[in-house]
Amino acid sequence: MSWEKEIEELRRREAFAEEMGGPEKVAKQHFYDKLTIRERVEAIVDAESFHEIGKTAGVATYDDDGELVELRPSNFVFGTARIDDRPVIVSGDDFTVRGGSADASIGAKRATSEGMAAELRLPHIRLIDGMGGGGSVKTIEMAGRTYIPELRGWHTIVQHLGIAPSVSLALGSVAGIGAARVATSHYSVIVRNTAQMMIAGPALVKWAALGDVSKEELGHADIHTSNGAIDDAADSEAEAFDMARRLLSYLPTNVDEIPERLETGDDPSYRDESLISIIPKNPRQTYDMRTIVDSVVDEDSFFEIGRNWGQSIITGLCRIDGYSVAIFAEDPRFYGGGWTSDSCRKLVRLIDLASTFHLPIVHLEDCPGFVIGKQAEEEAAIRYGSMALAALGQSPSPFACVVVRKAFGVAGGANKKPGTFSFRCAWPSGDWGSLPIEGGIEVAYKADLADSESPEELLADITDRLNRVRSPHRSAEFFEIEEIIDPRDTRKVLCEWAGLVQRSLEPGPVAFPYRP
Repeated sequence: MSWEKEIEELRRREAFAEEMGGPEKVAKQHFYDKLTIRERVEAIVDAESFHEIGKTAGVATYDDDGELVELRPSNFVFGTARIDDRPVIVSGDDFTVRGGSADASIGAKRATSEGMAAELRLPHIRLIDGMGGGGSVKTIEMAGRTYIPELRGWHTIVQHLGIAPSVSLALGSVAGIGAARVATSHYSVIVRNTAQMMIAGPALVKWAALGDVSKEELGHADIHTSNGAIDDAADSEAEAFDMARRLLSYLPTNVDEIPERLETGDDPSYRDESLISIIPKNPRQTYDMRTIVDSVVDEDSFFEIGRNWGQSIITGLCRIDGYSVAIFAEDPRFYGGGWTSDSCRKLVRLIDLASTFHLPIVHLEDCPGFVIGKQAEEEAAIRYGSMALAALGQSPSPFACVVVRKAFGVAGGANKKPGTFSFRCAWPSGDWGSLPIEGGIEVAYKADLADSESPEELLADITDRLNRVRSPHRSAEFFEIEEIIDPRDTRKVLCEWAGLVQRSLEPGPVAFPYRP
């Protein structure tokens, strides 16, 4: 007795699955500079590590004798794999079969991929192309009825955010629930010029009398990486895969672990001589904050997240003496580093990510406060700023702040985590208060200036008196700032701190898990 015949049938069915939507549909996918789902999986995971689950699921056609004629595979592929020799779940839509829509899918496959990622506590990489399993009008005729929308299995996707890393890549025209699946992740990337993301496509927008627009006008990468719906854009699918792999390298496999320390070989005592003069004496002059970030973290380890939105705050992950750390810093080239509603929303995402996966947080501060004015009020900057400060206060992650220059107002208070003895130091260029002296003198001394016969002279005299007492060394005398350091010693100080706080990291779920 042998089961070779049955194995031959299995191999035949697997061959049908590997044909996907057929040669013409595959060629069309390649014509638009897009890989097929199977090529994508091979490109993002370790070689020969992918174990596919449900490969032969699909819609079969049989002849009158009950013999298999054809098998159109489900347009969703998933399985287990390894990335950098760590286990993951990887899943993706096959756009060559009905554009990834529900009428060619088997919903149980998608639900199983999400459920396995949550139950096995593994990272999940979603390769999204098309409807992401959402329905089309054709679904109505096939089912013989309409249906009331129900987000089956969505609780699992949300639950997974508090368990293990999830990364979503928008690799084609993504709409509907596919767009929601991109946004409901810890990190998302869209491929520029070959992918778009939208709530609904051009046809539906036109039907709703909202204009005749193209997919690019609705969902180009530049739109969604500047409004925060997607974190970052890549110029190719290969670059998107590299970004996903790099993001995962900073995070543990799940919340029950602490991020692994890597031996980088970088000298923790390295002193960058340029830091002694990088901050201009004129408080209105700008400089490149990213130069400081790169100088104090391990070489080439800064991985920026969300560069094209909320630009007054720089956010990302890095390594300090080999330890994974979340880092943020104000960028004085945008609104002088002032906090805006968008930059605060971006900061909340970083803090939540750090809290969920037990990453210490570093703040390189040059904050003049919240951006002020009519637009800031209309965009509810104080609401989102308060949310960011609350997220920082709720975070269990160890926190360190180096006040590089300004720390003013409520937003400037993010130099310390409320209710803790978090580490804090300042450069000699540190300048702080409830509001900048330059902006408050004429208000505070309004009556004196009005009564003066020489108001300009008096203003200059008052400014000089105040400048004499605004030195950070005066604050250090009263222990209002714990330490003034030589800017060139910043890396050494942070490396020592990063090693010390590892003992305080506690694996496990957090009280305030990640909010997409």
